[in-house]
Amino acid sequence: MPLSRSLPLPRAFAPLRHATFRTLWLATLASNIGMWVQNTGAGWLMTSLDPSPFMVSLVQAASMLPVFLLALPSGALADIVDRRRFLIGAQAWILAMALILSALTSADALGPWGLLALTFAIGAGSAMNFPAWAATTPELVPREDLVQAIALNGIGFNLARAVGPAIGGFAIAAAGPETAFALNAVAFLVLILALFAWRRPGIGGRLPKEHLVSAMRAGLRFVSASPAMQATILRACTFFLFTAAVWGLLPLFVRQQLGLGPEAFGLMLGVMGFSAVASGFALPALRGRLDASGMVFWASVLASVAMAILAVSRHWLPAALGMLLYGAAWITAGSTLAAAAQLAAPAWVRARAIAIYQLSFFGMMALGAALAGWLGGRFGVGPALGAAAAAGAVAAVLVRPWRLDTVVQQQRAATPTPQPEAPSAELVELLGERSGRVLEAVRYRIDPAERPDFLAVMQEVRRVRLRSGAMTWRLYEDVAHPERWVELWAVASWTEHLREEQRLTEEDRATLSRAVALHRGEALPETARYLNVQP
Repeated sequence: MPLSRSLPLPRAFAPLRHATFRTLWLATLASNIGMWVQNTGAGWLMTSLDPSPFMVSLVQAASMLPVFLLALPSGALADIVDRRRFLIGAQAWILAMALILSALTSADALGPWGLLALTFAIGAGSAMNFPAWAATTPELVPREDLVQAIALNGIGFNLARAVGPAIGGFAIAAAGPETAFALNAVAFLVLILALFAWRRPGIGGRLPKEHLVSAMRAGLRFVSASPAMQATILRACTFFLFTAAVWGLLPLFVRQQLGLGPEAFGLMLGVMGFSAVASGFALPALRGRLDASGMVFWASVLASVAMAILAVSRHWLPAALGMLLYGAAWITAGSTLAAAAQLAAPAWVRARAIAIYQLSFFGMMALGAALAGWLGGRFGVGPALGAAAAAGAVAAVLVRPWRLDTVVQQQRAATPTPQPEAPSAELVELLGERSGRVLEAVRYRIDPAERPDFLAVMQEVRRVRLRSGAMTWRLYEDVAHPERWVELWAVASWTEHLREEQRLTEEDRATLSRAVALHRGEALPETARYLNVQP
Protein backbone atom coordinates (compact mmCIF):
# COMPACT_ATOMS: atom_id res chain seq x y z
CA MET A 1 0.00 0.00 0.00
CA PRO A 2 1.46 3.44 -0.84
CA LEU A 3 2.70 5.32 2.18
CA SER A 4 0.39 8.28 1.55
CA ARG A 5 -2.72 5.99 1.68
CA SER A 6 -1.74 4.02 4.74
CA LEU A 7 -2.75 4.78 8.30
CA PRO A 8 -1.74 8.20 9.64
CA LEU A 9 1.93 8.28 10.60
CA PRO A 10 3.04 9.07 14.15
CA ARG A 11 4.17 12.67 14.41
CA ALA A 12 7.87 11.79 14.47
CA PHE A 13 7.51 9.96 11.12
CA ALA A 14 5.38 12.55 9.29
CA PRO A 15 8.25 13.72 7.00
CA LEU A 16 8.46 10.20 5.52
CA ARG A 17 5.39 10.92 3.43
CA HIS A 18 7.68 12.99 1.16
CA ALA A 19 9.23 10.49 -1.27
CA THR A 20 12.63 12.14 -1.78
CA PHE A 21 13.18 12.67 1.92
CA ARG A 22 12.08 9.08 2.59
CA THR A 23 14.54 7.64 0.06
CA LEU A 24 17.48 9.72 1.25
CA TRP A 25 16.62 9.11 4.91
CA LEU A 26 16.63 5.34 4.41
CA ALA A 27 19.90 5.50 2.45
CA THR A 28 21.44 7.71 5.12
CA LEU A 29 20.29 5.23 7.75
CA ALA A 30 22.20 2.52 5.87
CA SER A 31 25.34 4.67 5.67
CA ASN A 32 25.10 5.54 9.37
CA ILE A 33 24.84 1.86 10.23
CA GLY A 34 27.93 1.28 8.13
CA MET A 35 29.78 4.07 9.90
CA TRP A 36 29.00 2.61 13.32
CA VAL A 37 30.12 -0.82 12.10
CA GLN A 38 33.36 0.89 10.98
CA ASN A 39 33.82 2.72 14.30
CA THR A 40 33.27 -0.48 16.25
CA GLY A 41 35.81 -2.32 14.12
CA ALA A 42 38.41 0.45 14.39
CA GLY A 43 38.06 0.78 18.16
CA TRP A 44 38.34 -2.95 18.73
CA LEU A 45 41.21 -3.39 16.27
CA MET A 46 43.22 -0.76 18.11
CA THR A 47 42.91 -2.73 21.37
CA SER A 48 44.88 -5.44 19.57
CA LEU A 49 47.38 -3.22 17.75
CA ASP A 50 48.11 -0.96 20.73
CA PRO A 51 45.95 -1.41 23.85
CA SER A 52 47.15 1.71 25.69
CA PRO A 53 44.23 3.94 26.81
CA PHE A 54 45.64 6.93 24.96
CA MET A 55 45.92 5.15 21.59
CA VAL A 56 42.45 3.60 21.92
CA SER A 57 40.94 7.00 22.69
CA LEU A 58 42.74 8.48 19.67
CA VAL A 59 40.57 6.33 17.36
CA GLN A 60 37.54 8.32 18.44
CA ALA A 61 39.51 11.57 18.27
CA ALA A 62 40.77 10.76 14.74
CA SER A 63 37.22 10.20 13.50
CA MET A 64 36.02 13.54 14.89
CA LEU A 65 39.04 15.81 14.43
CA PRO A 66 38.44 16.24 10.65
CA VAL A 67 35.08 17.81 11.42
CA PHE A 68 36.88 20.34 13.58
CA LEU A 69 39.35 21.09 10.77
CA LEU A 70 37.11 20.91 7.69
CA ALA A 71 33.63 21.87 8.88
CA LEU A 72 33.74 25.55 7.90
CA PRO A 73 35.10 25.12 4.35
CA SER A 74 32.75 22.16 3.88
CA GLY A 75 29.77 24.23 4.97
CA ALA A 76 30.79 27.12 2.70
CA LEU A 77 31.16 24.79 -0.28
CA ALA A 78 27.80 23.19 0.47
CA ASP A 79 26.20 26.67 0.33
CA ILE A 80 27.83 27.80 -2.93
CA VAL A 81 28.09 24.68 -5.15
CA ASP A 82 25.53 22.10 -6.27
CA ARG A 83 24.76 20.29 -3.03
CA ARG A 84 23.82 16.98 -4.67
CA ARG A 85 27.15 16.65 -6.49
CA PHE A 86 28.98 17.73 -3.38
CA LEU A 87 27.29 14.99 -1.34
CA ILE A 88 28.06 12.34 -4.00
CA GLY A 89 31.73 13.31 -3.94
CA ALA A 90 31.89 13.05 -0.14
CA GLN A 91 30.31 9.58 -0.12
CA ALA A 92 32.63 8.36 -2.92
CA TRP A 93 35.66 9.43 -0.84
CA ILE A 94 34.41 7.51 2.21
CA LEU A 95 33.72 4.44 0.04
CA ALA A 96 37.27 4.48 -1.35
CA MET A 97 38.89 4.90 2.10
CA ALA A 98 36.78 2.10 3.59
CA LEU A 99 37.87 -0.29 0.82
CA ILE A 100 41.54 0.58 1.38
CA LEU A 101 41.17 0.05 5.13
CA SER A 102 39.51 -3.33 4.60
CA ALA A 103 42.18 -4.46 2.15
CA LEU A 104 45.12 -3.45 4.38
CA THR A 105 43.55 -5.06 7.43
CA SER A 106 42.89 -8.28 5.51
CA ALA A 107 46.52 -8.35 4.36
CA ASP A 108 47.74 -7.79 7.95
CA ALA A 109 49.58 -4.68 6.67
CA LEU A 110 48.03 -2.13 9.01
CA GLY A 111 49.68 -0.69 12.12
CA PRO A 112 48.17 1.55 14.81
CA TRP A 113 49.18 4.80 13.12
CA GLY A 114 47.95 3.56 9.75
CA LEU A 115 44.60 2.78 11.36
CA LEU A 116 44.46 6.29 12.79
CA ALA A 117 45.38 7.83 9.42
CA LEU A 118 42.63 5.98 7.53
CA THR A 119 40.14 6.65 10.32
CA PHE A 120 41.03 10.34 9.93
CA ALA A 121 40.52 10.08 6.14
CA ILE A 122 37.06 8.54 6.58
CA GLY A 123 36.30 11.24 9.13
CA ALA A 124 37.26 13.85 6.52
CA GLY A 125 34.55 12.49 4.21
CA SER A 126 32.06 12.64 7.05
CA ALA A 127 33.11 16.23 7.77
CA MET A 128 32.25 17.14 4.17
CA ASN A 129 28.93 15.33 4.44
CA PHE A 130 27.49 16.57 7.74
CA PRO A 131 26.73 20.26 7.04
CA ALA A 132 25.58 19.58 3.48
CA TRP A 133 23.09 16.92 4.55
CA ALA A 134 21.79 19.02 7.45
CA ALA A 135 21.28 22.03 5.15
CA THR A 136 19.54 19.81 2.57
CA THR A 137 16.74 18.78 4.94
CA PRO A 138 14.74 22.04 4.52
CA GLU A 139 14.79 21.44 0.73
CA LEU A 140 13.16 18.03 1.11
CA VAL A 141 10.24 18.83 3.41
CA PRO A 142 7.94 21.85 3.85
CA ARG A 143 8.53 24.16 6.79
CA GLU A 144 5.73 22.64 8.87
CA ASP A 145 7.57 19.28 8.79
CA LEU A 146 11.08 20.67 9.35
CA VAL A 147 11.30 20.19 13.11
CA GLN A 148 9.93 16.65 12.79
CA ALA A 149 12.42 15.92 10.00
CA ILE A 150 15.32 17.09 12.18
CA ALA A 151 14.06 14.86 15.00
CA LEU A 152 13.68 11.96 12.57
CA ASN A 153 17.29 12.41 11.44
CA GLY A 154 18.30 12.09 15.08
CA ILE A 155 16.17 8.98 15.53
CA GLY A 156 17.71 7.45 12.41
CA PHE A 157 21.21 8.24 13.59
CA ASN A 158 20.56 6.61 16.95
CA LEU A 159 18.78 3.67 15.37
CA ALA A 160 22.00 3.15 13.40
CA ARG A 161 23.91 3.45 16.66
CA ALA A 162 21.73 0.71 18.15
CA VAL A 163 22.09 -1.66 15.18
CA GLY A 164 25.53 -0.79 13.80
CA PRO A 165 27.73 -1.61 16.82
CA ALA A 166 25.94 -4.92 17.36
CA ILE A 167 26.47 -5.85 13.70
CA GLY A 168 30.05 -4.69 13.98
CA GLY A 169 30.70 -6.72 17.11
CA PHE A 170 29.36 -9.92 15.58
CA ALA A 171 31.13 -9.25 12.26
CA ILE A 172 34.45 -8.84 14.10
CA ALA A 173 33.89 -12.02 16.09
CA ALA A 174 32.88 -14.00 12.99
CA ALA A 175 35.25 -12.74 10.30
CA GLY A 176 37.55 -10.06 11.69
CA PRO A 177 37.65 -6.24 11.56
CA GLU A 178 38.25 -6.20 7.80
CA THR A 179 34.69 -7.46 7.31
CA ALA A 180 33.33 -4.56 9.35
CA PHE A 181 35.23 -2.12 7.14
CA ALA A 182 33.94 -3.79 3.97
CA LEU A 183 30.35 -3.56 5.24
CA ASN A 184 30.87 0.18 5.71
CA ALA A 185 31.87 0.51 2.05
CA VAL A 186 28.74 -1.34 0.90
CA ALA A 187 26.54 0.90 3.04
CA PHE A 188 27.94 4.06 1.47
CA LEU A 189 27.43 2.63 -2.00
CA VAL A 190 23.69 2.50 -1.19
CA LEU A 191 23.72 6.22 -0.31
CA ILE A 192 25.61 7.12 -3.49
CA LEU A 193 22.97 5.35 -5.60
CA ALA A 194 20.18 7.21 -3.77
CA LEU A 195 21.90 10.55 -4.38
CA PHE A 196 22.24 9.76 -8.09
CA ALA A 197 18.50 9.09 -8.19
CA TRP A 198 17.68 12.45 -6.54
CA ARG A 199 16.68 15.06 -9.12
CA ARG A 200 17.41 18.26 -7.26
CA PRO A 201 15.77 21.30 -8.90
CA GLY A 202 18.16 23.97 -10.08
CA ILE A 203 18.53 26.92 -7.76
CA GLY A 204 19.58 29.88 -9.84
CA GLY A 205 20.17 33.52 -9.04
CA ARG A 206 21.06 36.72 -10.80
CA LEU A 207 24.07 37.32 -8.57
CA PRO A 208 27.36 35.42 -9.04
CA LYS A 209 28.18 32.66 -6.58
CA GLU A 210 30.19 33.54 -3.52
CA HIS A 211 33.89 32.68 -3.40
CA LEU A 212 35.02 30.14 -0.83
CA VAL A 213 37.02 32.49 1.42
CA SER A 214 34.42 35.26 1.39
CA ALA A 215 31.66 32.71 2.01
CA MET A 216 33.54 31.42 5.05
CA ARG A 217 33.96 34.96 6.35
CA ALA A 218 30.26 35.64 5.86
CA GLY A 219 29.41 32.52 7.85
CA LEU A 220 31.67 33.54 10.71
CA ARG A 221 30.19 37.05 10.75
CA PHE A 222 26.69 35.63 10.86
CA VAL A 223 27.42 33.40 13.85
CA SER A 224 29.32 36.16 15.67
CA ALA A 225 26.23 38.40 15.38
CA SER A 226 23.62 35.72 16.21
CA PRO A 227 22.94 35.34 19.96
CA ALA A 228 20.80 32.26 19.27
CA MET A 229 23.66 30.48 17.47
CA GLN A 230 26.17 31.51 20.14
CA ALA A 231 24.03 30.12 22.95
CA THR A 232 23.50 26.88 21.03
CA ILE A 233 27.23 26.45 20.41
CA LEU A 234 28.14 27.18 24.03
CA ARG A 235 25.61 24.70 25.40
CA ALA A 236 26.73 22.07 22.85
CA CYS A 237 30.41 22.49 23.72
CA THR A 238 29.86 22.04 27.45
CA PHE A 239 27.66 18.98 26.92
CA PHE A 240 29.81 17.13 24.40
CA LEU A 241 33.20 17.93 25.98
CA PHE A 242 32.49 15.83 29.05
CA THR A 243 30.15 13.19 27.60
CA ALA A 244 32.84 12.31 25.02
CA ALA A 245 34.60 10.40 27.80
CA VAL A 246 32.25 7.47 27.19
CA TRP A 247 33.17 7.26 23.51
CA GLY A 248 36.88 7.54 24.20
CA LEU A 249 36.99 4.93 26.97
CA LEU A 250 34.20 2.47 26.20
CA PRO A 251 36.36 -0.18 24.43
CA LEU A 252 38.76 -0.29 27.41
CA PHE A 253 35.87 -0.11 29.87
CA VAL A 254 34.37 -3.28 28.36
CA ARG A 255 37.68 -5.12 28.01
CA GLN A 256 39.43 -4.13 31.23
CA GLN A 257 36.80 -3.04 33.77
CA LEU A 258 34.10 -5.54 32.75
CA GLY A 259 36.45 -8.20 31.37
CA LEU A 260 34.22 -8.89 28.34
CA GLY A 261 34.76 -9.31 24.57
CA PRO A 262 33.78 -7.57 21.30
CA GLU A 263 30.21 -8.87 21.35
CA ALA A 264 29.64 -7.14 24.69
CA PHE A 265 31.24 -3.96 23.34
CA GLY A 266 28.82 -3.94 20.41
CA LEU A 267 25.87 -4.76 22.63
CA MET A 268 26.73 -1.96 25.09
CA LEU A 269 26.64 0.50 22.24
CA GLY A 270 23.47 -1.15 21.04
CA VAL A 271 21.79 -0.66 24.43
CA MET A 272 22.69 3.01 24.30
CA GLY A 273 21.37 3.34 20.74
CA PHE A 274 18.15 1.50 21.58
CA SER A 275 17.60 3.86 24.52
CA ALA A 276 18.21 6.86 22.29
CA VAL A 277 15.67 5.66 19.72
CA ALA A 278 13.05 4.90 22.36
CA SER A 279 13.64 8.27 24.01
CA GLY A 280 13.29 9.98 20.63
CA PHE A 281 9.64 8.94 20.49
CA ALA A 282 9.05 10.46 23.93
CA LEU A 283 10.63 13.81 23.07
CA PRO A 284 7.45 15.49 21.68
CA ALA A 285 5.68 14.90 24.99
CA LEU A 286 8.75 16.05 26.92
CA ARG A 287 8.93 19.26 24.88
CA GLY A 288 5.43 20.07 26.11
CA ARG A 289 6.74 20.16 29.68
CA LEU A 290 10.21 21.70 29.26
CA ASP A 291 11.64 24.39 27.01
CA ALA A 292 14.78 23.73 24.98
CA SER A 293 17.13 25.13 27.61
CA GLY A 294 15.57 22.98 30.32
CA MET A 295 15.78 19.86 28.18
CA VAL A 296 19.50 20.32 27.53
CA PHE A 297 20.17 21.06 31.21
CA TRP A 298 18.41 17.96 32.51
CA ALA A 299 19.93 15.84 29.75
CA SER A 300 23.36 17.03 30.92
CA VAL A 301 22.53 16.05 34.49
CA LEU A 302 21.27 12.64 33.34
CA ALA A 303 24.45 12.07 31.31
CA SER A 304 26.55 12.85 34.38
CA VAL A 305 24.55 10.34 36.44
CA ALA A 306 25.06 7.73 33.70
CA MET A 307 28.83 8.30 33.62
CA ALA A 308 28.99 8.04 37.41
CA ILE A 309 27.23 4.65 37.23
CA LEU A 310 29.71 3.47 34.60
CA ALA A 311 32.63 4.68 36.71
CA VAL A 312 31.74 2.31 39.57
CA SER A 313 30.38 -0.63 37.51
CA ARG A 314 32.19 -3.95 37.56
CA HIS A 315 29.32 -6.02 36.15
CA TRP A 316 27.48 -5.79 32.84
CA LEU A 317 24.06 -5.17 34.44
CA PRO A 318 24.73 -1.76 36.10
CA ALA A 319 26.89 -0.87 33.09
CA ALA A 320 23.92 -1.53 30.80
CA LEU A 321 21.78 0.71 33.02
CA GLY A 322 24.39 3.45 32.70
CA MET A 323 24.41 3.12 28.91
CA LEU A 324 20.60 3.17 28.88
CA LEU A 325 20.55 6.52 30.73
CA TYR A 326 23.41 7.83 28.62
CA GLY A 327 21.53 7.09 25.38
CA ALA A 328 18.42 8.92 26.59
CA ALA A 329 20.52 11.94 27.60
CA TRP A 330 22.41 11.93 24.31
CA ILE A 331 19.35 11.98 22.01
CA THR A 332 17.58 14.58 24.16
CA ALA A 333 20.45 17.05 24.16
CA GLY A 334 21.68 16.26 20.64
CA SER A 335 18.34 16.61 18.85
CA THR A 336 17.36 19.71 20.82
CA LEU A 337 20.65 21.45 20.07
CA ALA A 338 20.55 20.43 16.39
CA ALA A 339 17.03 21.82 16.00
CA ALA A 340 18.08 25.05 17.71
CA ALA A 341 21.02 25.44 15.30
CA GLN A 342 18.89 24.79 12.21
CA LEU A 343 16.12 27.15 13.22
CA ALA A 344 18.57 29.93 14.12
CA ALA A 345 20.10 30.04 10.60
CA PRO A 346 18.36 31.31 7.42
CA ALA A 347 18.68 29.37 4.18
CA TRP A 348 21.49 31.41 2.60
CA VAL A 349 23.96 30.61 5.41
CA ARG A 350 22.47 27.45 6.88
CA ALA A 351 25.21 24.99 5.88
CA ARG A 352 27.94 27.37 7.11
CA ALA A 353 26.21 28.05 10.41
CA ILE A 354 25.58 24.35 10.98
CA ALA A 355 29.20 23.66 10.04
CA ILE A 356 30.45 26.11 12.68
CA TYR A 357 28.10 24.53 15.21
CA GLN A 358 29.40 21.06 14.29
CA LEU A 359 32.99 22.30 14.26
CA SER A 360 32.56 23.46 17.82
CA PHE A 361 30.99 20.40 19.34
CA PHE A 362 33.01 17.84 17.36
CA GLY A 363 36.17 19.71 18.36
CA MET A 364 35.07 19.46 21.98
CA MET A 365 34.30 15.77 21.52
CA ALA A 366 37.76 15.14 20.06
CA LEU A 367 39.33 17.05 22.94
CA GLY A 368 37.13 15.32 25.50
CA ALA A 369 37.90 11.84 24.14
CA ALA A 370 41.65 12.50 24.12
CA LEU A 371 41.56 14.04 27.61
CA ALA A 372 39.57 11.11 28.96
CA GLY A 373 42.12 8.72 27.42
CA TRP A 374 44.98 10.58 29.09
CA LEU A 375 43.22 10.53 32.46
CA GLY A 376 42.39 6.84 31.97
CA GLY A 377 46.03 6.04 31.30
CA ARG A 378 47.21 7.84 34.43
CA PHE A 379 44.45 7.08 36.93
CA GLY A 380 42.35 4.29 35.42
CA VAL A 381 39.14 4.08 33.38
CA GLY A 382 36.77 4.34 36.34
CA PRO A 383 38.31 7.50 37.86
CA ALA A 384 38.40 9.16 34.43
CA LEU A 385 34.68 8.51 33.91
CA GLY A 386 33.95 9.76 37.43
CA ALA A 387 35.86 12.99 36.80
CA ALA A 388 33.94 13.55 33.55
CA ALA A 389 30.63 13.01 35.39
CA ALA A 390 31.45 15.57 38.10
CA ALA A 391 32.83 18.19 35.70
CA GLY A 392 29.88 17.76 33.31
CA ALA A 393 27.35 18.40 36.08
CA VAL A 394 29.15 21.54 37.23
CA ALA A 395 29.44 22.85 33.66
CA ALA A 396 25.71 22.28 33.04
CA VAL A 397 24.86 24.55 35.96
CA LEU A 398 27.34 27.24 34.89
CA VAL A 399 26.00 27.59 31.32
CA ARG A 400 22.32 27.33 32.21
CA PRO A 401 21.76 31.14 31.94
CA TRP A 402 22.46 31.01 28.18
CA ARG A 403 19.00 30.40 26.78
CA LEU A 404 18.23 28.52 23.58
CA ASP A 405 15.92 30.20 21.07
CA THR A 406 14.51 27.25 19.16
CA VAL A 407 11.47 29.10 17.81
CA VAL A 408 11.84 32.35 15.91
CA GLN A 409 8.85 34.63 16.35
CA GLN A 410 7.96 35.89 12.88
CA GLN A 411 7.45 39.65 12.81
CA ARG A 412 6.27 41.89 10.02
CA ALA A 413 7.75 45.27 9.20
CA ALA A 414 5.19 47.85 10.33
CA THR A 415 7.03 50.89 8.91
CA PRO A 416 8.55 50.91 5.40
CA THR A 417 12.32 51.16 5.32
CA PRO A 418 14.07 53.75 3.13
CA GLN A 419 15.46 52.76 -0.26
CA PRO A 420 18.62 54.40 -1.68
CA GLU A 421 18.75 56.15 -5.02
CA ALA A 422 19.74 54.16 -8.11
CA PRO A 423 23.43 54.35 -9.09
CA SER A 424 24.47 57.06 -11.51
CA ALA A 425 24.75 55.84 -15.12
CA GLU A 426 28.41 56.83 -15.43
CA LEU A 427 29.35 54.68 -12.39
CA VAL A 428 27.39 51.53 -13.23
CA GLU A 429 30.36 49.91 -15.00
CA LEU A 430 32.43 50.20 -11.81
CA LEU A 431 29.92 48.25 -9.74
CA GLY A 432 30.38 44.51 -9.28
CA GLU A 433 32.51 41.94 -7.47
CA ARG A 434 35.70 43.99 -8.01
CA SER A 435 34.27 47.37 -7.05
CA GLY A 436 36.05 47.53 -3.71
CA ARG A 437 34.36 48.33 -0.44
CA VAL A 438 30.98 50.02 -0.35
CA LEU A 439 30.08 52.32 2.54
CA GLU A 440 26.38 52.59 3.34
CA ALA A 441 24.76 55.32 5.41
CA VAL A 442 21.36 56.03 6.96
CA ARG A 443 20.69 59.42 8.59
CA TYR A 444 18.09 59.61 11.36
CA ARG A 445 16.46 62.47 13.27
CA ILE A 446 15.58 61.23 16.76
CA ASP A 447 13.77 63.01 19.58
CA PRO A 448 16.38 63.33 22.39
CA ALA A 449 13.79 62.02 24.83
CA GLU A 450 13.73 58.75 22.85
CA ARG A 451 17.52 58.38 22.78
CA PRO A 452 17.58 55.27 25.10
CA ASP A 453 14.93 53.51 22.97
CA PHE A 454 16.82 54.33 19.79
CA LEU A 455 20.13 53.01 21.16
CA ALA A 456 18.46 49.78 22.26
CA VAL A 457 16.95 49.22 18.80
CA MET A 458 20.25 50.07 17.09
CA GLN A 459 22.00 47.32 19.04
CA GLU A 460 19.68 44.91 17.24
CA VAL A 461 20.18 46.76 13.94
CA ARG A 462 23.94 46.30 14.34
CA ARG A 463 23.49 42.53 14.59
CA VAL A 464 21.20 42.56 11.53
CA ARG A 465 23.82 44.41 9.45
CA LEU A 466 26.64 42.10 10.56
CA ARG A 467 24.59 38.96 9.96
CA SER A 468 23.76 40.20 6.45
CA GLY A 469 27.39 40.77 5.44
CA ALA A 470 28.68 44.02 6.96
CA MET A 471 32.41 44.02 7.70
CA THR A 472 32.20 47.01 10.06
CA TRP A 473 29.32 48.97 11.63
CA ARG A 474 29.27 52.31 13.45
CA LEU A 475 26.67 54.69 14.89
CA TYR A 476 27.48 58.41 15.29
CA GLU A 477 25.66 61.23 17.08
CA ASP A 478 26.01 64.88 15.99
CA VAL A 479 27.61 66.76 18.90
CA ALA A 480 26.02 70.06 17.83
CA HIS A 481 22.58 68.64 17.03
CA PRO A 482 21.74 65.72 19.37
CA GLU A 483 18.70 64.84 17.28
CA ARG A 484 20.91 63.93 14.29
CA TRP A 485 22.37 60.44 13.96
CA VAL A 486 24.14 58.59 11.17
CA GLU A 487 24.48 54.82 10.84
CA LEU A 488 27.47 53.64 8.77
CA TRP A 489 28.47 50.16 7.68
CA ALA A 490 30.79 48.75 5.03
CA VAL A 491 30.60 45.65 2.84
CA ALA A 492 33.33 44.06 0.75
CA SER A 493 31.93 44.90 -2.71
CA TRP A 494 28.90 46.07 -4.64
CA THR A 495 27.87 42.44 -5.18
CA GLU A 496 27.98 41.86 -1.43
CA HIS A 497 25.81 44.94 -1.01
CA LEU A 498 23.21 43.46 -3.37
CA ARG A 499 23.29 40.20 -1.41
CA GLU A 500 22.32 42.04 1.77
CA GLU A 501 18.71 42.46 0.68
CA GLN A 502 18.40 38.75 -0.16
CA ARG A 503 19.79 37.74 3.23
CA LEU A 504 17.32 39.69 5.36
CA THR A 505 14.70 37.63 7.19
CA GLU A 506 11.25 38.89 8.18
CA GLU A 507 12.53 39.32 11.71
CA ASP A 508 15.47 41.40 10.40
CA ARG A 509 13.13 43.63 8.39
CA ALA A 510 10.96 44.12 11.47
CA THR A 511 14.01 45.25 13.44
CA LEU A 512 14.98 47.79 10.76
CA SER A 513 11.36 48.95 10.69
CA ARG A 514 11.42 49.64 14.44
CA ALA A 515 14.47 51.87 13.99
CA VAL A 516 12.80 53.81 11.16
CA ALA A 517 9.65 54.24 13.29
CA LEU A 518 11.66 56.33 15.77
CA HIS A 519 12.74 58.76 13.02
CA ARG A 520 11.12 62.22 13.24
CA GLY A 521 10.45 63.97 9.96
CA GLU A 522 8.04 64.13 7.07
CA ALA A 523 10.19 61.85 4.90
CA LEU A 524 11.91 58.56 5.64
CA PRO A 525 15.55 58.63 6.81
CA GLU A 526 18.02 59.63 4.10
CA THR A 527 20.15 56.78 2.75
CA ALA A 528 23.30 56.82 0.64
CA ARG A 529 25.93 54.45 -0.74
CA TYR A 530 29.58 55.39 -1.30
CA LEU A 531 32.14 53.54 -3.40
CA ASN A 532 35.67 53.36 -2.03
CA VAL A 533 38.04 55.26 -4.34
CA GLN A 534 41.78 54.87 -3.92
CA PRO A 535 43.65 58.20 -4.44
